[in-house]
Amino acid sequence: MPDYKIKNIKLAEEGKKDIEWAESNMPVLMAIRKRFEKEKPLKGIVVGCCLHITKETAVLVKTLRAGGARVFLTGSNPLSTNDRITAGLVKEGIGVYGWRNLTKKAYYWCIDKVLAQKPNITMDDGGDLISTIHSKKPELIKEIIGGTEETTTGVIRFKAMEKARVLKYPVIAVNDAHSKFLFDNRYGTGQSTIDGILRATSILLAGKRFVVCGYGWCGRGIALRAKGMGANVTVVEVNPQRALEATMDGFLVMPITKAAKIGDIFVTATGNTDVIRKEHLLKMKSGAILANAGHFNVEINIKDLVEISKGKRIIRDNLEEYQLKNGKKLYLLGEGRLVNLAAAEGHPSEVMDMSFSLQALSAEWLTKAKGLKPRVYRVPEKIDQEVSRLKLRAMKIKIDKLTPKQKAYLRSWQEGT
Repeated sequence: MPDYKIKNIKLAEEGKKDIEWAESNMPVLMAIRKRFEKEKPLKGIVVGCCLHITKETAVLVKTLRAGGARVFLTGSNPLSTNDRITAGLVKEGIGVYGWRNLTKKAYYWCIDKVLAQKPNITMDDGGDLISTIHSKKPELIKEIIGGTEETTTGVIRFKAMEKARVLKYPVIAVNDAHSKFLFDNRYGTGQSTIDGILRATSILLAGKRFVVCGYGWCGRGIALRAKGMGANVTVVEVNPQRALEATMDGFLVMPITKAAKIGDIFVTATGNTDVIRKEHLLKMKSGAILANAGHFNVEINIKDLVEISKGKRIIRDNLEEYQLKNGKKLYLLGEGRLVNLAAAEGHPSEVMDMSFSLQALSAEWLTKAKGLKPRVYRVPEKIDQEVSRLKLRAMKIKIDKLTPKQKAYLRSWQEGT
């Protein structure tokens, strides 16, 4: 048994069943695991992970270990950890630190426990592992080959660090791979966010005014799924191209100050702070529901919500009722944290199959790459294409190939009209 600290090791058998279910729906990552077991590309490597501890994450972690790595894991969000999965992984020999509903102090204690293992590769979901290394444990950097980042939020943080010239080791932006954001962010976030809202509230979406703040790939997916459930979708944006795209996709586009007056459900998916704040909350109609699909719980200003309220009560799991001083009631889901993981189970296994395959192959690539500078890198195109190809094969879908003449035509410039 490895060193660990979790809620209840007796949940291991339940966790094992969950993990096996995910494995049966993640054929690409399982194919990579099979190769890793033979080749051991990560032999001697210590991988430190700060990821949402879900059944899908367990499949990734077991794949890294199959590749020869020693793996240590902590959760990247206080409400996203599945205590059954932590127990199942510990029984598999993985060092896990984390449990659902841990405090902020305990959260960073768990991060410190992972970093105490002196990782050679870091895997982040939001950036807290790398940020802690740079701010509090810079002595670990000399042992680190590189890191990977899974989220839009984390990539934004690391690009800011690169621009400020304070990033000290290379980071692969797994989030920016086509096989990730076109599928995970759009279809995964879209479905799992709606899943979280429905589990927390059990309301009917058809006919509701559904406000999506942010029309990046996550916002697109949420808007698409809400529309499919019969909701009337409004989009809030600051980017003119995305606002124009949302308009041409058939959605109403307006500022949050206007949307606040008419919305029944509000979902933030921007990666930024203070998207919904006091002046917007005060304009909302009584009964409005607030949810966040961004990584950190800063998009809805909870302090402002508390300040304008005279009390609150828990209605059911992940559903809090705030009684405002003006007599209205607002409902907050999952404490303003990632609703798809706080109130549901996160993305479906089938879509995480691609994202975590990118993680595993990026870790392998880092061990072979030479001369990488401390900056943010895209996933190599060869890896990105390979994951999509393997996914198509698993789905038994065949596609065409370019003929030699077509390849030559694309390389040429002489032939015109």
